Amino acid sequence: MGTDAGGYLQIGQVAERTELSLKSIRHWDEVGLVQPSARSAGGFRLYTEADVNRVLVIRRMKPLGFTLAEMKQLLDAVDVLDDPSADPAAREAAQADLLTFRDKAADSADRLRKHLAYAEELTDLLTTRSSEPPA
Repeated sequence: MGTDAGGYLQIGQVAERTELSLKSIRHWDEVGLVQPSARSAGGFRLYTEADVNRVLVIRRMKPLGFTLAEMKQLLDAVDVLDDPSADPAAREAAQADLLTFRDKAADSADRLRKHLAYAEELTDLLTTRSSEPPA
């Protein structure tokens, strides 16, 4: 997929690449999670690859039950760790936040795997029952 002359992606391209709705991306902009790096002359949101990567982090967090505040906190922690000039105490706090979020993500993934197993059991039961001849 191409970018415009400035190397930016428009919101529709970001939505397509991330398999998200325009509404979700706009909402995350409005609440300050992922703001476009630029605006076109006509006011259209323009995103960089780094912006797209932030959107993908949020997309991964969403089904795991993270709140918007937690998403913001995690993204802020990543920003601190990506900043070589960040204060050592801030870096330590950011690292601790990432470990906490990693544990929460692992717990949520375990819960989702259990729910998926239940759904597969039900699907198998329904498949078996629907292929039985009527009594």
